[in-house]
Amino acid sequence: MGKITFYEERNFQGRSYECMNDCADMSSYLSRCHSCRVESGCFMVYDRNNYMGQQFFMRRGEYNDMQRMMSMGMFDNIRSCRMIPYHKGQFRMKIYERENFGGQSYELMDDCHNVQDHYRMSDCQSCQVMDGHWLMYEQAHYRGRMMYMRPGEYKTFKEMMSCQRFMSMRRITDMC
Repeated sequence: MGKITFYEERNFQGRSYECMNDCADMSSYLSRCHSCRVESGCFMVYDRNNYMGQQFFMRRGEYNDMQRMMSMGMFDNIRSCRMIPYHKGQFRMKIYERENFGGQSYELMDDCHNVQDHYRMSDCQSCQVMDGHWLMYEQAHYRGRMMYMRPGEYKTFKEMMSCQRFMSMRRITDMC
């Protein structure tokens, strides 16, 4: 079970909203979010309602200035959040070079810091997550925008965010 508290102002001031599960629209609870405290669990936070837009991974800790922390204002507000359940067991994901599971494919059971170097693939444009929860990054070495992937099929990344491909992936192994 996770617990995160969002605050309207920096340094945990102003109105607050405590959340212990997914929240698709935080606008009825807070007008903005400038700080938060993750007491337990791990969460993905999104800059748009319904788990859309840019994403940011949050683990246990205090975040007293969200705007400064999240890439100097490129991520200006939190509108929704999703709790990431802890996963015991193996991790498995199959990545594909092209949309709709086309082109070269490889199965991953561990982190991959660079798809191009490790698998000789130009990029990853679709995937199937069989086991575990993963973070995928648009650049190698876990940099750039990220996307949370839970078990399921992802034929294309276009609808989920403006990024169309990913170059590195990391398992979410934190017990947070």
